[in-house]
Amino acid sequence: MARRRGFLAEVQHQARLAEQRQRAAARQQLVAARRAEQAQRAAERAQVAASRAAEADRKRLEREALAAHVEAMQAEVDSLNIGLAERYAELDGLLEATLGVDDFVDLESLRVTAQHPPFPREDLRRPIPAPQPIPDPPLPVRREVEAPKVLFGRKKKLAAAEAEVEQQYATDYYAWKAATDALPGQRAAQAAEHAQAEQDRLQKLAVATEKYEAESAEREREAAEQNEALDQLIAGLGYGTVEAVQEYVGIVLANSVYPEHFPVAHAAEFDPGTAELTLRVTIPGPDTVPTIKAYKYTKSTDEISETPLSQKDAKDRYAGIVHAVALRSLHEVFEADRRGLIRSISLELGTETISPATGRETYVPFVAVAVDRDSFSELDLSAIVPAATLQHLGAVVSKNPHGLIAIDSSGIRRL
Repeated sequence: MARRRGFLAEVQHQARLAEQRQRAAARQQLVAARRAEQAQRAAERAQVAASRAAEADRKRLEREALAAHVEAMQAEVDSLNIGLAERYAELDGLLEATLGVDDFVDLESLRVTAQHPPFPREDLRRPIPAPQPIPDPPLPVRREVEAPKVLFGRKKKLAAAEAEVEQQYATDYYAWKAATDALPGQRAAQAAEHAQAEQDRLQKLAVATEKYEAESAEREREAAEQNEALDQLIAGLGYGTVEAVQEYVGIVLANSVYPEHFPVAHAAEFDPGTAELTLRVTIPGPDTVPTIKAYKYTKSTDEISETPLSQKDAKDRYAGIVHAVALRSLHEVFEADRRGLIRSISLELGTETISPATGRETYVPFVAVAVDRDSFSELDLSAIVPAATLQHLGAVVSKNPHGLIAIDSSGIRRL
């Protein structure tokens, strides 16, 4: 069976994964983690104080530093155990987690509208201000001739002063004349520089606008493509077409996000002649499930160690996961199919692993069960023992999935 999630199912699955990662990131800031950090800081402060203290206080501060270190290590152990308990709670509650959720998917809720970010170069939309015009130079002013303050040679001194004033005026005048004559060229250059800057701005604006409009058009195209696929799915589901039923089941199961450390994959095929869905569920192998009972800190060795689970507990937990995921998958599909297009489900659940005999990837089936809608609807999944329920449904179940023992598939309906 090669069919995997379709386009809309994959979009939905990735959205759910993103939500899950956000929740997981928030949970990482647990009180126990804060306590560990605070205790570690206290240990560091005490150690620093001990290194600076007078000899008389050193032993006392060293004891305090040791006590703070022990507390920090114990806090780390507490944090590890809380994380371990959370992980086990997620795995042990895989079936319960879906019972309070309506697995029906309103397909209209998947309709999208293209979301465009703001134009990134608003600065290019603002014209460059025109420069201040170059002012006319002021006309030169002839200085007043200062009367000589001497008694002798006054006339000669006065003539020399007048000549100096005239000479200075002539120099100022010709400088003014040259500056005035240069003004048209300077103003033209200034205007040309401004015009060039404006032209450069408009060219950059055109490039940025073209790029933004192309990206916006692509976003619109993608949204239209998704909505068109949605329209086709809704129409096809109305007729109960094979592709539409399979796509809808893919969306439903994509919504069923498992813990990030325990991803589950589904592949489904629908037979309209029998109204039966063939469903293959692939779960991670037993090596992905922790086999630690608890963490503990030993003061004498200053080490954090692991207490292993008993082999029976590890086997029972993985078997419980197998049973829960099988029933959860059946429940989610039947509950989501409000129109009753799917009358029965033939399910096989297993894992992919490396064969110790061949060294190649192989599929190991753990559960095979075929159940009709009416029989399954009679179950109260909130009050059942999953292993007993599978037996009640006539399922073939591995006696030891933790040991990668496959079911005996002879005599059962092949999926």
